[in-house]
Amino acid sequence: MLITRSRIRTFASASLLVTAAMFATACQNSDDTSSGSSDSSASAEADTGKDSASGSEAGSSDGKDNGAQDGSGADTGNGERSKVGQACGANDISWSTREETQAGGYILVIAKAKPGITCVLPAALPTVAFGSDGTEAGPAEQAVGEAVTLGKGTTAYAGVNPKTTNEDGGKELDSIIVGVGAEDPNPVSLPVGTMTVDKPIVTNWHTSAADAVPFGGTDQ
Repeated sequence: MLITRSRIRTFASASLLVTAAMFATACQNSDDTSSGSSDSSASAEADTGKDSASGSEAGSSDGKDNGAQDGSGADTGNGERSKVGQACGANDISWSTREETQAGGYILVIAKAKPGITCVLPAALPTVAFGSDGTEAGPAEQAVGEAVTLGKGTTAYAGVNPKTTNEDGGKELDSIIVGVGAEDPNPVSLPVGTMTVDKPIVTNWHTSAADAVPFGGTDQ
């Protein structure tokens, strides 16, 4: 009986030791698993945050690039873009003329952009011709003037002196042909009073009528 009880005690003790060992192992595994899961989750979140930040930076960069590449015009404020630096053609302009008495008499050509149009008169002499043979006016100034942007109330002026010679004679005409540069495909004919034409001259474009007086030609 003593042996039997001793064996029972020994077996029970051994069982308790095994159970304790198993419990400890289970707890260890549980801690490892929990730790691993937490680490994995933290790593995934870090990677996601990193990818998110990277994507955000890329989007920002793309936005800048797209904005730079899309710079085809100026922002009008309503999501559209208007053309910038569009050269004027004669058909973009409302033309008129006025006879002046200063400097022996000349014709003031007045140019305004048509409604809704903004365009640039280039830094070049206006093309002004007379008669069926197209007698062209020469420069009245030593240098070419600055470009003029028409629109928003800006008006351009050019002065035309039809006769710069002192001799009698010349062609009697009552209209002039004006174009924006020699290559303008749509020059316009402007009526004027009857005038004698002989070695005509024309000024550059000016934004002040007082600056567009053709005092003399460059060959005078």
